[in-house]
Amino acid sequence: MRQQTILVVDDESTIREVVRRYLELENFRVIEADNGPLALHLLHQEQPDLIVLDIMLPGLDGFTITRSLRDPAGRAHDTGMVAKGDIPIIMLTARTEEADRIAGFELGTDDYVTKPFSPRELVMRIKAVLRRSAADAADQEKPVMFGDLRLEASTRTVTREGVQITLTAKEFDLLWFLARHPRQVFSRTQLLDRVWGYEFYGDESTVTVHIRRLREKIESDPGQPQYIHTVWGVGYKFEAPQ
Repeated sequence: MRQQTILVVDDESTIREVVRRYLELENFRVIEADNGPLALHLLHQEQPDLIVLDIMLPGLDGFTITRSLRDPAGRAHDTGMVAKGDIPIIMLTARTEEADRIAGFELGTDDYVTKPFSPRELVMRIKAVLRRSAADAADQEKPVMFGDLRLEASTRTVTREGVQITLTAKEFDLLWFLARHPRQVFSRTQLLDRVWGYEFYGDESTVTVHIRRLREKIESDPGQPQYIHTVWGVGYKFEAPQ
């Protein structure tokens, strides 16, 4: 089995050392950066499987790095960033405010861990995110089509009217799950459990943020969604347009 590479980005050497030791015990290869520009360089050079990313960094902060990965054609065009846009990102930060967590999820992070943290729990979360983002389990799944929307698990791609839509790993997981259960209503708690997994200890606003981002990407009019519907007081369901 291929050894997976984790990029740990934090300006505190003690944090990096602790995370590296625990990850290496689980047979991960670990590379480190203590500032934003070096993190961008390593993302381009090493193409890691996942990044553990602090928010407050010298040079470029974690939000800017995340934005450059998730929206390479947008505001971060001048960073010179060339890396996988769907790389899983786990924020590891001392900033505990709800607004920071929501900002991170809106940008496309997959999980958010606050300091002080349990190294064992962080490793567990890393494993969970990697499992969910891997395409291996879905390699044999046939593509599903609803109207002009096509989802293909083997390549983890989504197209609408033949145009590919860029989704983060977690956005694809959520959309795939809903599309595989059309017309079935799921609460936010159920979606956290089924898509994020029991290892995820976030709040339900995480689901709300990801639903909003999906609508912005796949719906012609996010305010009048055709695919992802809100069932007031209950949750969400996926339904193809009539």
